[in-house]
Amino acid sequence: MDNNTSLTVQQQKLLQATHFVTLRDDLHSYVRAAWPIVEPATPFVDNWHIGLICEYLQAVSDFQINNLIINIPPRHMKSLLISVFWPTWSWIKNPALHWLTGSYAEPLAIRDTLKSRRILQHPWYRAAFGHIFTLTSDQNTKHRYENNRTGTRLAFGFNAAVTGEGADILIVDDPLKAQDAANPTIRNRVNETYDTALTTRANDTRLARRVIIMQRLHPEDLTGHLLEKLDHTGAARYEHLCLPTEYEPRRFISSLGLSDPRTTPGQLLWPARFGPLENLAAHSDLGPRAYAGQHAQRPTPETGSIYQVDWWNNRNRDDPPTEDVVARWLSWDTAFKDQAHNDTSAFVVCDLLADHRLFIRHAASYRLQFPQLASLIIEETLHWNQSGLLYGVVIEDKASGISLFQTLTQSAPPAVASLLRAFSPGQQSKATRARQASLWCERGCIILPQPSNQYPWLHDFEEQLYSFPAARINDPVDALTQAILYLEHLLARGWHARSAPHRPRPSR
Repeated sequence: MDNNTSLTVQQQKLLQATHFVTLRDDLHSYVRAAWPIVEPATPFVDNWHIGLICEYLQAVSDFQINNLIINIPPRHMKSLLISVFWPTWSWIKNPALHWLTGSYAEPLAIRDTLKSRRILQHPWYRAAFGHIFTLTSDQNTKHRYENNRTGTRLAFGFNAAVTGEGADILIVDDPLKAQDAANPTIRNRVNETYDTALTTRANDTRLARRVIIMQRLHPEDLTGHLLEKLDHTGAARYEHLCLPTEYEPRRFISSLGLSDPRTTPGQLLWPARFGPLENLAAHSDLGPRAYAGQHAQRPTPETGSIYQVDWWNNRNRDDPPTEDVVARWLSWDTAFKDQAHNDTSAFVVCDLLADHRLFIRHAASYRLQFPQLASLIIEETLHWNQSGLLYGVVIEDKASGISLFQTLTQSAPPAVASLLRAFSPGQQSKATRARQASLWCERGCIILPQPSNQYPWLHDFEEQLYSFPAARINDPVDALTQAILYLEHLLARGWHARSAPHRPRPSR
């Protein structure tokens, strides 16, 4: 007997109303309920990352987040969540929304638009939400349809001209095809299209919301382009949710207080659907470089990275040291100009531990004119020497560093001028110097912090470190390289003490 047969009509209506409220207010519950409409032959396999992405999308709908980038590997339900379920759920709460959804090719965008329309026209959806809106019959095509509450949905492709339609919410789902990632002409066209054509489509710039979901294919793909540009121009910031297939201890920083629940390096993102065998096949099929981008969300240069993620993967990390810090240095890589296309000025803070390892306490980069840069160096020197641990402020004795060193020597307060150290790295290229410095990283002499909200700079710094020298912003890594080479004799002393046979390791 049906459990509802014994319920009164009033009780049944109350039960239906409760179900309606749950689906209206919780995207994750809605996805579970609507799944059979889109994938009737495939059982729904839930996972924590689906709920996590749903929470981020709800935050976008509720204006907690205006700009969102999600990096996630292929075959992990990204398009269904973002481009199919979310728009149909959002129309329940606000049917007047205008949606502009695109992919690298228009047929892919139309594919997801049609799946959404299949949900909107399904008897289940009409029974539950048909009293809110209906699709109009005079504008209901594959790539564009409207509802009777003025809401619209339009699909577009980056391979064609973007129309003049306005939008309240813009979805960019895979703007770049994997086979085109190595082509700078296509990469630049995608980035330029987004910058010049799509960001101007907002119906109301104060309320516009943008969501980009993609796998990382190149250091200069749309994700890399936006994170680098927006981080250094003061423009609207993007929340960045990064979910690699295999867990690495480099957590994203969430304004919502959310986190990746995995704790063990190598732990898979969705083992019930993409398990060890599938992951092994992806390693074999894609090769190391393509896998690093598409699955680890860590694109590496075609020539291969110099600093390897494995050197800090669940090792060579520590909490911030206190009592065992014996000395501190600031290392500056400087630039003259502040335009977006120029190099940045960057510095790292290095603490020398009692066992002669370096703990990287801080890293930052700026685009400043010469007078502001000189003032910043004075300010940072005084700040990082409050404990009296600072032994030196290292500035490269080359190019802009020469003028900067001379100016600061003559004009800085004595407490700063006495700490300035000019360092000549020689005539080798930056890549050659980095390879020399990377030896000490490989040997475990360079310690990074444990990823946490205490170190908001760490994620970007590691992205630059692991993609060096191909990253657009290399200067923090150049500053680290300089620090290592300047302190090489101290690192060598500690390394020999730790590796010498029958000799105890110095106490910390």
